[in-house]
Amino acid sequence: NFSERCRAEGSPAPGPVPKDQVRLYSMRFCPFAQRTRLVLHAKGIKFETINIHLKQKPDWFLEKNPDGLVPVIETPAGEVVNESVITSVFLDEVYPEKKLLPATPFGKAQQKMMLEHFSKITPQLFKISSARRKGDDVSGLEAELKEKFTSLNEYLVKRKTKFFGGDTITFIDYMMWPFFERLGMFEVQHCLDHTPELKKWTELMLEDPAVKATMHSTENHKTFYNNFLDGKPDFDYGL
Repeated sequence: NFSERCRAEGSPAPGPVPKDQVRLYSMRFCPFAQRTRLVLHAKGIKFETINIHLKQKPDWFLEKNPDGLVPVIETPAGEVVNESVITSVFLDEVYPEKKLLPATPFGKAQQKMMLEHFSKITPQLFKISSARRKGDDVSGLEAELKEKFTSLNEYLVKRKTKFFGGDTITFIDYMMWPFFERLGMFEVQHCLDHTPELKKWTELMLEDPAVKATMHSTENHKTFYNNFLDGKPDFDYGL
């Protein structure tokens, strides 16, 4: 699967983006890049992927995004957009077919508020796994996480909807999903035990074609993540 192999320092720069598609600079196991991949798949946008070696970044990639982070979207016009939420909103605006964000200003604001709330949960997951690695007691951190999951569960109960934006998958579900896909990797899937609606949401998400097209098994996530934490990430793991 050569095309998926990551490009490192010294690799030749890719040519211009072909006319009828966009290009995604990504990393196969990155939860943030997966947000953008989910949006591309869900909207049926034609795209090509260039995976980046995040420890030995090519100069031509750093010219496009000096921060050196993925995801980055590049258009045939040479427009370069980075950051997971910003690229996702950009794609939803540029390709009006199958809108993922609500049409009304209040609907959009609701999803952004939800995302703001959710962005406080993601650091907690990394905190728990790093504490566990050190052999620290994680019960306090897990109790906090359970509280946060309870508030997400209550949101679904109050709205009486299957998903966070209604009865179909929208923008917010895709922004949250990559971290739920990785609950097994973080070894916190038991934190969902007391949140039945949230658990049901994760099961429904697993049936979505865009989720199926972008996901990795928990085993693969764990292997990649452990190597990554040991300072020896294998960006081409499983290829």
